[in-house]
Amino acid sequence: MPEAFVVNPQDLRIQLRLNGRLMQDESTSDMIFDIARQIEHISSCVKLWPGDLICTGSPPRNGTHYGRFRNAGDIVEGSITKLGAQRNSVSEVLIEGTS
Repeated sequence: MPEAFVVNPQDLRIQLRLNGRLMQDESTSDMIFDIARQIEHISSCVKLWPGDLICTGSPPRNGTHYGRFRNAGDIVEGSITKLGAQRNSVSEVLIEGTS
């Protein structure tokens, strides 16, 4: 995202909805490693290009907290302030050790 659109990357809201229900709602200010540190570390390992996405993990209260994990047919929507939202449907759930 161009820097001009984000005055303070440590003040962005991260939300995750599962089938329309808000499950996670946190700020980048609550992250263990701030945005600048993450970019610094990643760019020391690989060259970052405009448009690259950095997946940072999730805020507190993930599926373990709710005792609820994704199932086939679920709609997962993640959003970040000024970036927009991404919706994904779960088509299949794979469990390690099964086929």
